[in-house]
Amino acid sequence: MSDDRTLQKTERQPRDFIGYGPNPPFVIWPGGVKVAINLVLNYEEGAEYSWLDDGRNDNWGEYNIPNSPPVRDLGTETHFEYGSRAGIWRLARLFDRYQIPITVSACAVALERNPAVVAWMNDRGHDLLGHGLRWHEYSSMPRDEEERELYEAIALYEKLTGRRPLGWNCRSFPSVNTRDLIVREGGFLYYSDPCNDDLPYFVDHAGTRLLVVPYSKTLNDSRYLIAPGYSNPRDFAEDCRSAIDYMMSEADETGGRMLTIGIHARWMGQPNRASGLRDVIEHVRKTPGAGFMRREDIARYWLENHESFDRRA
Repeated sequence: MSDDRTLQKTERQPRDFIGYGPNPPFVIWPGGVKVAINLVLNYEEGAEYSWLDDGRNDNWGEYNIPNSPPVRDLGTETHFEYGSRAGIWRLARLFDRYQIPITVSACAVALERNPAVVAWMNDRGHDLLGHGLRWHEYSSMPRDEEERELYEAIALYEKLTGRRPLGWNCRSFPSVNTRDLIVREGGFLYYSDPCNDDLPYFVDHAGTRLLVVPYSKTLNDSRYLIAPGYSNPRDFAEDCRSAIDYMMSEADETGGRMLTIGIHARWMGQPNRASGLRDVIEHVRKTPGAGFMRREDIARYWLENHESFDRRA
């Protein structure tokens, strides 16, 4: 694609520095909840780049390795395998114990390689957020290849789970084509690559109204691997508690908000880190007005009720 054509595509998505401005919608979530916490379990194990499948290694195992060696990295492979063998089930037991509704942002191939995870998701009623056919970097992928992977992923999700994803979120960040492909496919309820608000909002994409349910990288266990980040589970738990408590303190003035907490089976599934997540769950349970919601439920509630929300001056 020429530089001119690339520029034309990026210009179709102008940046918005204003959003709702100083008077956002005054929201109360179902059940009187003021802070709707969406706990997103990213399940990517088995869909990452690997030497056997791609002739390259992934760099997000237990360490963030900027320059992977040009040989098969068996260490990183087993870091990912920990997530699918042990980590996912430690987290599943934790969610089951507290009866927490979560969103599973899963790559289709990762689910294909671990059918028991699909059975657990379906049995517990957790919703599915599309996360790609594989855990590929879509930001620089050619449009036709990204489109092919999108449709292959949807077909595989339907085959494995009996349902298609209603939302979409790429690895790291999307390409300039992703939003257009999502809209053209026509079956998505919402889109979750943007990280630019505390509330859902609508965008006009070539005449189609698209609901954005924002994601966030702020409260994310990837910070165990980067600096500055989390050095121990107390850091993660305190970071989450601080965000929840601050949102609760301003809710009577601003209205309710949503808060995304992103975790991964291979990272948060480690026993020390899972203890920090357990502390966050217990804090939410002790905080009146805070509660967990699936991403699909947030999207549907917004679609059905957004016109009734006040805009207080």
